[in-house]
Amino acid sequence: MTMTASRAMPWALIGAACLGSFAATSSGTTRAPFLIEMSHDLEVSVSLVANLVSFTATSWGVASAVAGSLSDRIGRRAMLVGGLVALALAMFGQAFAGDFFWVAVWATLAGGCAGTFTGVVFAEVSARVEDYQRGRALGWVMTGQSLTLVVGVPLAAYVGSMIGWRGWNICMAALALAGSLGLLATARRRATAGHGPRPPSMRAALSRPVMALLGIGIAERICYGLATVYFATFLQTIYGLSLAGVALPLAIFALGNIAGTVLGGQLADRLRDRLRTFAAAMALSGGAALALFLWHPAPWVSVALGVVYSLLNALGRPSYMAALASVPENVRGTVLGLNGATASVGWVGAAALGALMIGTVGFEGFGPLAALLGLLGAAGAMISRRSKNSI
Repeated sequence: MTMTASRAMPWALIGAACLGSFAATSSGTTRAPFLIEMSHDLEVSVSLVANLVSFTATSWGVASAVAGSLSDRIGRRAMLVGGLVALALAMFGQAFAGDFFWVAVWATLAGGCAGTFTGVVFAEVSARVEDYQRGRALGWVMTGQSLTLVVGVPLAAYVGSMIGWRGWNICMAALALAGSLGLLATARRRATAGHGPRPPSMRAALSRPVMALLGIGIAERICYGLATVYFATFLQTIYGLSLAGVALPLAIFALGNIAGTVLGGQLADRLRDRLRTFAAAMALSGGAALALFLWHPAPWVSVALGVVYSLLNALGRPSYMAALASVPENVRGTVLGLNGATASVGWVGAAALGALMIGTVGFEGFGPLAALLGLLGAAGAMISRRSKNSI
């Protein structure tokens, strides 16, 4: 193959997309260190503040689906820049809210703004690279999300200790504005993909293979969410670790996710059968889940198994996203926006199923559940391979 300009990776766009993804994900995730401080400031219970996650996830999923479809009609650049500017305003709103009601309103709006950005940015990056580069490009964008756990949460705790949760929200607003400026400079001015007079329809986007992949994505997000949401609680319950004692294990767990995402992007482009790669990663991560939740002789063993689990799970994600992005250009925003919506369903499902398991059989139920979902996801991916050319 001869190298051409069209095959050069758009690193400026990828960098801006990575920054924007970090800002969008951090806008909600970095609230974690401030739950007690916020409850005292707003004079409500900690559990009520924690429920802001549900408001954010719901608005995120709805907005992702709507924005993805809209971006195929009016263009992606406006959605990307506008979404991050609106996110900045919502973070300012939270910083100056006088009571919990208005914090909840602004947090819900922030989730919707972040959802407006996430699906569309994957569509924009997908459209700017060749198919054989897509896994790596999307993997780097996903790395921006993964960095939230390694960099965002510890940085929020450190900076927030000096300026408080309101000051941190102002910092997040500034970060969102920086991301919007980066995308203003790098995203295409005319990012609409339709070439005919009629806008693409939702029915045209939702082919049977696409719907199958979206369903598989829910299973994958539940598998990942079970460990991500409850890993700290698992360590505290099984080994009696303090909150401070789980900080380093959580950071190490997140590093496994980052490593898996980067390596998975390489595999997605080198191993052309992306659905087979995703299926293998799902099946292997299911086996790792069994070991993680059923065998816990020592804290360092569980942390090591957690790293293996997060790495294997992340290994298949770029292949999945690249396969999903192989839809026609004029419906790509719609499809990837719907992926954001189904991912939110997966996160909510993980939280609910995890709570059910803890209340009935304990953490020992996590392993079989994740293994079952992993096998179902792998089987679904292998079945979808037969019709992948019709996506």
